[in-house]
Amino acid sequence: MTSKRKAAKKGTKRTSKKAAKKSPKKAAKKAVTRTAAKSGKRPQRRTARAALAVATSPRKSAAQRVAAMAEAPLAVCEADENLQKMLDVLRNADEPIKVRLAALQSLQAASFSVIAFEACRGDYIAALRQVATDPDPELRQRVLGLLAREKDGFAQRKLLEGLRKPEKALVPPEKALQLLSYDIHADAYAAAREIVGEPPNPAAKQEALRLLAADATAAPMFEKVLLDKGELRENRQIAAAALQALRPEKLQERAREILLDAGEYPEIQATSLTALTQFGDESALEQDQPLIERVGRLKGEGGTKVKQSARQFLNRYVR
Repeated sequence: MTSKRKAAKKGTKRTSKKAAKKSPKKAAKKAVTRTAAKSGKRPQRRTARAALAVATSPRKSAAQRVAAMAEAPLAVCEADENLQKMLDVLRNADEPIKVRLAALQSLQAASFSVIAFEACRGDYIAALRQVATDPDPELRQRVLGLLAREKDGFAQRKLLEGLRKPEKALVPPEKALQLLSYDIHADAYAAAREIVGEPPNPAAKQEALRLLAADATAAPMFEKVLLDKGELRENRQIAAAALQALRPEKLQERAREILLDAGEYPEIQATSLTALTQFGDESALEQDQPLIERVGRLKGEGGTKVKQSARQFLNRYVR
């Protein structure tokens, strides 16, 4: 048995030596990997400049380029040539979309170094504006999001145009309203009001209501939404929160009406109870016997959330 094992070991060594002779590069690479593994060290990573060369090379595979993009941000603003190569990848509609999205992410990562990126910012913003109308919807939406956070006028005009003329929309209306909320102007309020009046879909109406929650003149509209039992309950809850910020006295008045209405939805009753418990006029509510009696009944008859909210109300206002 011992002689057989020795023979097997010798045979293995001969095979390894032959393989090494046939492919010296592979053998060397394996040796480096083994040495690194034994020492606990990883193979040395390429420099950011080398990564950028791979990232922007059309001769490399999409997977190689995407992986290199993650290592390239530090080299983007080392030279204008580097920046332009990366921007060319982003702008080029013939490039694989995965590579273009990775280029956008790499540029965004580079922009976090505010001082180093300052000289690159003008070209970067110009490229984003160009790509904002790209045929690919995911790339368009990401780019418009970046521009909206920069409070870019070009992006705002495009988003508003899409809300008024749906055939020119670059993103869905609900997304456009979200992006406009980064820097709200009177035009955005006007567009949001139109969406509330004639919503293209429920999500767009909700986003329009959220945007209008900062509009001091929208309180009457929110009162109407809050009292409308035909509205989605999510919209009525948005309206309650907006009224608390815009006209708290109106919310308390309407919340009382809702609680006295035996046919109201439990979710809206719970929202109303929470509003009165947290923000109500203590002296007035302590004397409001009809409301206290109604809340007492809700404590015994309502659902779990209503019962909990009713207990909190009574603990605060009933001595």
